[in-house]
Amino acid sequence: MSDFALPTLMGHGPAPTLSILPDWLDPQVILGNEAIGFWVVIIACAIIFAETGLLVGFFLPGDSLLFTAGLLVSTGHMPINIGVLMAMLIVCAFVGNQVGYVIGAKAGPAIFNKPDSKLFKKDHVEHAHAFFEKHGGKALILARFVPIVRTFVPVIVGVARMNMRHFVIFNAIGAVLWAGGVTLLGFVLGNRFPWVQKNLDIIFILIVLVSVLPIIFEFTKAFLARRKAKKA
Repeated sequence: MSDFALPTLMGHGPAPTLSILPDWLDPQVILGNEAIGFWVVIIACAIIFAETGLLVGFFLPGDSLLFTAGLLVSTGHMPINIGVLMAMLIVCAFVGNQVGYVIGAKAGPAIFNKPDSKLFKKDHVEHAHAFFEKHGGKALILARFVPIVRTFVPVIVGVARMNMRHFVIFNAIGAVLWAGGVTLLGFVLGNRFPWVQKNLDIIFILIVLVSVLPIIFEFTKAFLARRKAKKA
């Protein structure tokens, strides 16, 4: 672990790290430098914005960073009130998705209006538009909890020209549940259950699995419905 990481957390020995991530993507390393003070909060907000709004940010830690930030606030290692931190992260997650939508809406016509394009066909846009108009709310909210997917979904939605008002509503709900909820979860659990601090890898894997299950259920349901329709 980097020398910048917290040497201890609550007096229970070495700070927990994410063994599945390299040091430069480990939230404990990113947020663990107390010497930079409040700037660590700005860094956390910038990462959440980049991961949700900029296509190049798909590799950045999202769930793990939010959970770790909440945990560090609960232990007094991040100099900010948990309510203020949650509000800042929610705003960054919301604005990030809005930027992703605009990128998709602006870039979409230039890409999909080419008649000779074999990969980017206008039919794909129309199908995507129909899908997000019907399932957009659930898809947007669930995508928040799935790494990489949450980076690209708002762009796809922008390309598909989902109704802006609907997008803003579900974007706000998703930002509150994800950025606010995961941060609060880290704040509540991290300080009360030492097991959580020692098993962060398992916690984040469980978060992703629980988030993906509804998506798998929806796709399975749609697949079975199509098979049934074909037989009929």
